[in-house]
Amino acid sequence: MEKIRIAIVGVGNCASALIQGINYYRRRDPKDAIGLMHWQIGPYTPDSIEVVLAFDIDKRKVNRPLSEAIFAKPNCTKVFCDKIEGTDPKVLMGRILDGYSSHMEEYHEDSRFVLADHPEPDFKGVVNAIKKAKVDILLNYLPVGAEEATKFYAECALEAGAGFINNIPVFIASNPEWANRFKEKGLPVIGDDIKSQIGATITHRVLVDLFKKRGVKLDRTYQLNFGGNTDFLNMLNRSRLRSKKISKTEAVQSVTASKLEGENIHIGPSDYVPWQRDNKICYLRMEGRIFGDVEINLELRLSVEDSPNSAGIVIDAIRCAKIAMDRGISGVLYSPSAYFMKHPPKQYPDDEAYRMIEEFISGKRAN
Repeated sequence: MEKIRIAIVGVGNCASALIQGINYYRRRDPKDAIGLMHWQIGPYTPDSIEVVLAFDIDKRKVNRPLSEAIFAKPNCTKVFCDKIEGTDPKVLMGRILDGYSSHMEEYHEDSRFVLADHPEPDFKGVVNAIKKAKVDILLNYLPVGAEEATKFYAECALEAGAGFINNIPVFIASNPEWANRFKEKGLPVIGDDIKSQIGATITHRVLVDLFKKRGVKLDRTYQLNFGGNTDFLNMLNRSRLRSKKISKTEAVQSVTASKLEGENIHIGPSDYVPWQRDNKICYLRMEGRIFGDVEINLELRLSVEDSPNSAGIVIDAIRCAKIAMDRGISGVLYSPSAYFMKHPPKQYPDDEAYRMIEEFISGKRAN
């Protein structure tokens, strides 16, 4: 079977969970493949995905085999598969740009990035590496707030002829200019900002939609999140959160019956608690009114390992991007973006997005 050759930018917890998952499901019977939305998409199973190239900026990962780098500090996600097989490229030094927040230097080495002292590659160097590895799809796993770095790697994907999956809240797929450029190059793009398998955003959206469908007036709501991985540590720099706040807030606002005023909706992220490691805690509160203008309050606590929660979506996004390439579909992939991402070019209710992605996978829907 043909392999899907992927490159990863940022060998953090999310990349670790994805690579572990590819190997974990390689050893599973399809009838016992717990945690997957789809065992097969087109001709592709999880085992079809092959990581052939990776970039990072941490000295504990650069120049190490990928199979070792995914378990190096500061990664702290759950290890559910420590036997990594197949291709094992050495992690290359990436471009730093704004992919590193200086406040992280104040924390213990186990928690922060430790910048490698290797020379940074230029644009041509990254493009040549992508071409040499014959990459089909480039995955962006940079930290939140890495606007310049994300645009740099998107440019590299365009120049090298690779599709692009943007897992972070920098607006590429949802920016018409970028979307048109991928279309013109004949390349697919999925984005922006991964919506986890059962995470804070999808749970919040489903409950808001439930209020709407049951005739409940939603007056105000909040979503507070905290965890102990480098994602939460990075987000202590509030200046890096503008696009993240927009992405998460719009994901919830898009399914309300009527848009809430700014003071009546607060969507995290909230804080960093080191001992939580890769476990994410989410608190939701929704206040509204039912029949007769009578008050109703709903509170929910969600606890979930953050990175496998993301990988459960990305493993499908990769295969959707590849079947789009096989079918000659380019530009924004609207159905995968609507179902997999918080900030797609166009928001749809989740039940409609589910129908769209199933039709896209089956070939009944072009895009």
